[in-house]
Amino acid sequence: MTNAPRPYESYVYAYPHKTAYRPLADRPALRALWADERKDALSLYLHIPFCEVRCGFCNLFTRIGAPDELTTRYLDALDRQATAVADALHAGAATGVRFAAAAFGGGTPTFLDAGELERLCDIAEKRMGADLRAVPLSVETSPSTATADRLSVLAERGATRVSIGVQSFVEEEAKAAVRPQRRSDVEAALGRIRDARIPVLNIDLIYGIDGQTPESWRLSLDAALAWRPEELYLYPLYARPLTPLGRRAHPSEAGWDAQRLDLYRRGRDHLLARGYEQVSMRMFRRSGAPREGADDYACQTDGMIGLGCGARSYTSDLHYSFDYAVGMREIRSIIDAYTTTEDFSRAEVGRAVDADETRRRHLLQSLLQAEGMAVEGYRERFGSRPADDFPAELDRFAGLGWLDTDAGPDLLRLSPTGLAYSDALGPALFSPAVRAAMAAYEAK
Repeated sequence: MTNAPRPYESYVYAYPHKTAYRPLADRPALRALWADERKDALSLYLHIPFCEVRCGFCNLFTRIGAPDELTTRYLDALDRQATAVADALHAGAATGVRFAAAAFGGGTPTFLDAGELERLCDIAEKRMGADLRAVPLSVETSPSTATADRLSVLAERGATRVSIGVQSFVEEEAKAAVRPQRRSDVEAALGRIRDARIPVLNIDLIYGIDGQTPESWRLSLDAALAWRPEELYLYPLYARPLTPLGRRAHPSEAGWDAQRLDLYRRGRDHLLARGYEQVSMRMFRRSGAPREGADDYACQTDGMIGLGCGARSYTSDLHYSFDYAVGMREIRSIIDAYTTTEDFSRAEVGRAVDADETRRRHLLQSLLQAEGMAVEGYRERFGSRPADDFPAELDRFAGLGWLDTDAGPDLLRLSPTGLAYSDALGPALFSPAVRAAMAAYEAK
């Protein structure tokens, strides 16, 4: 693979990235934005921007702690926002509004206590109309907040999946990632999750930590496998700007890339040999485990309703959210502004998504899945073929060995090498306009 790009440019979990968003001069009304959108298979996301500690690698929109009843004020604002959004969705709706999936993320949603989690579920159900017991509901947690009372609330209210960020079972590695924790506490939390009988347990692990070796990586993998999790996510470590690790010296790019790529392959092979199937570069599912995605929701095509100051929403032609930051001072300021907001009827920050961007998003989010993308499905939606719309990109991917040559003409699917290079392939599909906007963004 001569002149191959670096394998770890950036993790593409949504497109366009929030750093390409800008304040919307016209502040469009939500009623107008959603008036002509399909609303029969929406996804609902509630964002809780609080954590007990800030991990060294984390660039998520979250703050440490919540003094002076901040969680109460935040939930009050979330309730006001939900009321405004529900009003916009139902205004003049010819068909019913229905949610096909729900998720609580952050931050750490289980930073909220049991009573506050009950209120969060009430906001989703009573304000938004989501039937949490009838749709997949995924909730993120951490070892220190996965307490029995919180998990009991989640199980009773319909949670079907709990994802816990362990990152490493080796205490020295956790400390190196600025996530100090004791393995005994992690194991205890996993035991409580299993006791709650929530159908799907996901464990997050990270590779590329300073001092991590193939042997210690395998130790973490085997410690996770001992719990027979339905899902495992393997994340490469990134040292992002304005994070604790981003301020430290880190290994040379070439040496670190080689280490992470080696550990990725070892982890992948270890899981495949133990009955897991690869769903994407990061995600592995135990054979026979339930699939927690909604049957009629597709992230490439359908609408997202995000509530909370770190959440994003998207219609067919506009992605929008609130202001975005990584630095703690800016995050605190944005959260404080959110909690005092009374009028949530308009979109404040976002980015228009035109026909070209919609095609890019569909191709990107489909191609990064191990099962690949049916060419006919793309043609049915857009009236063209991927090779017609992105000839240069797909030719380059083929030349790099990233496409599976055995997939046949009707399926675009990544090769094992292509999956390994997902964090280079994804950014390669960004449009010039989005790249320029992201480059012009001033980190704060």
